Amino acid sequence: MSARERHIAEVAATLRARLVERRRAEAAAGGRGVTDLEGTVRELVDEEAAVLTAADRAEIAARVIRDSVGLGPLEILLADPAVEEVMVNGPDRVFVERGGRIEQTAIAFADEEELRNAIERILAPLGRRVDELSPMVDARLADGSRVNVVIPPLAIDGPAISIRRFGAERPGPDRLVELGTLDPGQRQRLEEAVRARRSILVSGGTGSGKTTLLNALSSFLAPEERVVTIEDAAELRLQQPHVVRLESRPAGVEGRGEVTIRDLLRNALRMRPDRIVIGEVRGPEALDLLTALNTGHDGALSTVHANSPRDAIARLETLALMAGVGLPHEAIAEQVRRGIDLLVHLQRMGDGSRKVTEIAEVEK
Repeated sequence: MSARERHIAEVAATLRARLVERRRAEAAAGGRGVTDLEGTVRELVDEEAAVLTAADRAEIAARVIRDSVGLGPLEILLADPAVEEVMVNGPDRVFVERGGRIEQTAIAFADEEELRNAIERILAPLGRRVDELSPMVDARLADGSRVNVVIPPLAIDGPAISIRRFGAERPGPDRLVELGTLDPGQRQRLEEAVRARRSILVSGGTGSGKTTLLNALSSFLAPEERVVTIEDAAELRLQQPHVVRLESRPAGVEGRGEVTIRDLLRNALRMRPDRIVIGEVRGPEALDLLTALNTGHDGALSTVHANSPRDAIARLETLALMAGVGLPHEAIAEQVRRGIDLLVHLQRMGDGSRKVTEIAEVEK
């Protein structure tokens, strides 16, 4: 960092502290705090940094506003469309993923307090909170990106933030062929399978592109079909005109109000769906999905974490057993065999690219 950059950072930090004091003072006096934020910041900059150039004053003002109402230093990273994920491991260690590769950035928070302030600004508009009693939180930003926060004492080295970004557009099947995720033969086979109402399970590891592929497969659904999507965090962007999007809800601070994927799936079956798309199967809802697939709700699409198609089958059976209804393993295995038609496995390669490495058909 140059001497100029260091000076600008110091002045911005000083002015932000003064802005916080002014807002608290006005609120304590019965006012609503600073309402004209930009005007107040410009006034503070002119008072504190009158000797600086107009460009430096403008940069300081922008930084103070960014750190007061935005996501602080993370705004720079989130403005970069190439950034796929932002990972904060404490105030001074910020990493990003670009093109499937993780790299450390020069971005840093001034201290843990500034990082916690950024976390509050992320969660407050979402109606969520994180504190010592609830030190972990999952939420969805307005653009569909997922954010996870863990704070001390669980996060030993300071608050940790993970933001998985999802742009406004998702690559379709043809774009995935261009990117090398699918080859033309795989694309044709999957299109035929979706249109034939075959139930497809997409498997792969974290960051392998399962949701992206699931969204691409949904483009093959007929426009006249009624589609119900069920997700923990609404990431899918279906283009069909008749789509109902459902999103689970965690319990509130008082421990009530939770709505699980399983609850939503059971309700979706009463909504006259032509197709059910589940963002990810990760719990006892697997049994309800298998029951639906074996009772007339064919053509479902979903994903599961697994290392191979064979492992995906085993994991689905294990998840169904978690429902605890006393069914023997043989009965659940039979439901899997009859309910799932195709398994599509994705892998993230060493160069960061994602590829469909196997399409397996379940023997009937």
